[in-house]
Amino acid sequence: MLTVNTMTNDLNDKTESLLNGDIETWISCVSVFNVTKMDCPSEENLIRTAFANFGEDVTFEFDISSRTVRLYHHPNITETIEATLNSVGLGAKLISRESVDCDTSQRVKDASLHSEQRESRVLIWLLVINAIMFLLEIIVGIMAQSTGLIADSLDMFADAAVYGVSLYAVGKSAQLKLKSAHFSGWLQLALALGVLFEVMRRAIYGSEPVSTLMMGMGAIALIANIACLLLIFKSRNDGAHMKASWIFSANDVLANIGVIVAGSLVALSGSQIPDLVIGLIIGLIVLYGARRILSLKITDNDEKNEAF
Repeated sequence: MLTVNTMTNDLNDKTESLLNGDIETWISCVSVFNVTKMDCPSEENLIRTAFANFGEDVTFEFDISSRTVRLYHHPNITETIEATLNSVGLGAKLISRESVDCDTSQRVKDASLHSEQRESRVLIWLLVINAIMFLLEIIVGIMAQSTGLIADSLDMFADAAVYGVSLYAVGKSAQLKLKSAHFSGWLQLALALGVLFEVMRRAIYGSEPVSTLMMGMGAIALIANIACLLLIFKSRNDGAHMKASWIFSANDVLANIGVIVAGSLVALSGSQIPDLVIGLIIGLIVLYGARRILSLKITDNDEKNEAF
């Protein structure tokens, strides 16, 4: 009898809580956005960094192949969610918004946390490989007088910077997260402009890229990115982020092949033009990535959250 009375009292307490206006504590909200410029993990990490100060208030489900992201959040921060996502500058547009029960939201959050823990281990390895290859490739690129190799090293740096900032930003204040992201962005911008300047300088004054070093270093970079693919292969089904990382590393493989092909063309033709062309293409890609990072801003919600 006592148990029945206790259950009845608990039910009455919950009912009274709902009637007193606490119904929002029992529901969550899911907002679905189409992000037109989100096509690789770099953009996903930019979005995660922009929302980093929200903590556990926001849970993500990314589908980069269809360029959509689902955000589970409290209904009271709906407008802030949209404003924060728009501040990233990736062309986000709200598709739908609906209420979901807390059990569904919690299941998504638990699955996301478990997946992120496994992903972080892979990201650390990707960071290490890309950082080492950046240093190695830029040194060889300078020795080989190859803008293609130098630009490809910057592509490695861009990957390492995005992964490094993403891992470093965990648990930091919104202002520090922004500063760390902007630091990598400015460094990436300076290096990209340096490569584009080198392309222009060597187009005017000439250069003699060493084709054998281009092909040899390009092959080593290709092996490194294949190793990244193998690392991601083990976790590629753990979530949209790792699936997209697979695509991202596959694109890096294409850049490496481009450098090898350019080196072959330099050897066959004796012309520097193939090296300049591949250097220009990769340099512009890195420059565009730097612009996206530098466009990040702190929202009003970030500042409010730091005050508490």
